[in-house]
Amino acid sequence: MRAFLAGGLATLAMSAGPAMADTAEAEWHPTTYELDNGMDVVVIEDHRAPVVTHMVWYKVGAVDEDPGKSGIAHLFEHVMFKETDDIGPEEFTTIVQRNGGQLNAFTSWDYTAYYERVEKNQLKRMMELEAERMTDLIINDDPEGPFISERDVVKEERRQRIDNNPGVILQEQVMSALYQDHPYNITVIGEMDEVAALTPQDGLDFYNKWYTPSEAILVVAGDVEPEDVLDLAQQTYGQIEVADTTPAERGWEEVQPLEETQLITHSDPKVRQPEWQRWYLATSYSEDKDFAYALDVAVDVLGGGRTSRLYQALVEDQKIAVEASAGAWLSLHDTAPAVLSASPSEGVSLDELETAYMAVVNDVLENGFTDAEVERSRNSLAASAIYQRDSQAGMANLYGRTLAVGGTIEDVMSYPDDIRAITKEDAIDALRRVLADDKNYIEAHLLPADEESDQ
Repeated sequence: MRAFLAGGLATLAMSAGPAMADTAEAEWHPTTYELDNGMDVVVIEDHRAPVVTHMVWYKVGAVDEDPGKSGIAHLFEHVMFKETDDIGPEEFTTIVQRNGGQLNAFTSWDYTAYYERVEKNQLKRMMELEAERMTDLIINDDPEGPFISERDVVKEERRQRIDNNPGVILQEQVMSALYQDHPYNITVIGEMDEVAALTPQDGLDFYNKWYTPSEAILVVAGDVEPEDVLDLAQQTYGQIEVADTTPAERGWEEVQPLEETQLITHSDPKVRQPEWQRWYLATSYSEDKDFAYALDVAVDVLGGGRTSRLYQALVEDQKIAVEASAGAWLSLHDTAPAVLSASPSEGVSLDELETAYMAVVNDVLENGFTDAEVERSRNSLAASAIYQRDSQAGMANLYGRTLAVGGTIEDVMSYPDDIRAITKEDAIDALRRVLADDKNYIEAHLLPADEESDQ
């Protein structure tokens, strides 16, 4: 299921009562409220089991970091689990787990989210815990304290997840070149030297600016009644005073087109399987929903799985590749990349693979798609969206990330119908817009160390 990111948060404009769609799918339509302090509340009823998923989404991510402060959004996710005025060190996690719950958090370029999945009678306690760390987090200059200790943890995480992973190193280099001066050009975890230089005062400034009710969305999915959730939210989050400050301004901005095509090569002894990639600037659900939906279908037909054009031609028929795919990161708020990629079979060079790969692409661009393959793709995408309703946590995640970047409830609800309306002409036109001959791109090669001199 994709995230749906176009339009404003229009459905969350009321405070006195719920908003319900006049539709046959009303049972899947969330009830929405807004607290007096600006916090949005979304309730998704799912009465199949006596559990709830409780999520708080903050409308802040790596895109919103000040220059030279990369990694602070992700670091702050770590700090939020440490200590508050009323919750001791590491006690937050212990409380949730002791009550049989699960919890975690994640940070992206566009948002930060925290969740707990617990028995429904624990919902108020979860709200109390989250409200506490929204207001009374401890940040100090103690070398063993929550901020500085977690800063060291994040530095080690970068060493393990980025610096020790050749594929991620290459991706980081590509994103830096693709996005130039845009905030997406820095990995969410941040640059090592900038993370190391973050101070507790940086943390306090970030906390006071972004961790407020007006920058948060509460999503509760599960065996609950909307009115009960609203009452609990008012008792906990609703007691947080409105900050007397100017609303924070997001760091989103227009992505500039690439000025030239570039080749980036990264080799490492740890690489066992070479990979060829091309990265183009495309669009996003936020930027142009119709274009993005058409591209969604197009890249699925081209390289979305084992039935796709690329996989069938390069892996099954020609046996020139062990993997071939195409995709796009359309859930980013700003212009997203479309990525072509493949890994060669033994004895096949990346040049040979590229020639074969682009022959398939060029044939598609020239001759288009068939009705049958477009119908299969759009039906598959629509079905995946509907099947996701079987996952309580999945629905909470979907609505949260959609709304956190300015999408609407209706974007989520209408996706199956919208995607089924895409024609083969829509799909091929979208692909041609992205892969046109006049479009520059980043080509990337991941190689074993001993193959660098052969390329």
